[in-house]
Amino acid sequence: MTTPRRTSPAREVDAVADRLHSAAIHLLRRLRVEDEALGISAPRLSVLSVLVFAGPIRIGELAQIEQVEPPTMTRLVDGLQRDGYVAREPDPDDARAVRVRATDAGAAALTEGRRRRVAAFSELLRTLPPRELTALGRGVDALERALERDR
Repeated sequence: MTTPRRTSPAREVDAVADRLHSAAIHLLRRLRVEDEALGISAPRLSVLSVLVFAGPIRIGELAQIEQVEPPTMTRLVDGLQRDGYVAREPDPDDARAVRVRATDAGAAALTEGRRRRVAAFSELLRTLPPRELTALGRGVDALERALERDR
């Protein structure tokens, strides 16, 4: 009689992480189509998201958050400003500096992008049986708890 092989908890964690990583990449690729329909690149949407949720900040801080060099961030902000999604304003704490803020048009574009992605994702999730959707919801709860602990 053979006993079933059990995987170690570390291997199980690694396997789940690998599968979730792969699924997340495939999901993001699928939803990227919705962002492309907006005509705003993924890096620009990411910058816009930071500005909408964090409020006005300096370009250097924005570059640090987005993990890019300041000249790259300046080019992204220039494009967003040209399209009317962000505006530069004086920094109240330093007369020599400027902050970048999302405009109403930028916030609306971000909201529309999210609405489109969520709608597309909802269509995909509607193909799941109710039991699997419930299980996925529990998995999202667990993932949110893990992310919260990591803050």
